Amino acid sequence: MKKWMKNNWLYVAGAIAGALAGFFYWQQIGCSTGTCAITSKPLNSTLYFALMGALLFGMFKQEPKKDSLT
Repeated sequence: MKKWMKNNWLYVAGAIAGALAGFFYWQQIGCSTGTCAITSKPLNSTLYFALMGALLFGMFKQEPKKDSLT
């Protein structure tokens, strides 16, 4: 578990930050009519923003350099 967390901490941090942002977005802005697919319910908004946060933070993950023989 420690090794997995060490390798994927950016994804986890992005998911947590996105989930918090999604919940606050739903709470502050949301969808007053209930017809919006993402922002009509707090669970939908939280999960969507968590996924987007994980993907966004994952863009900054650096892969270890490999030695090339060429």
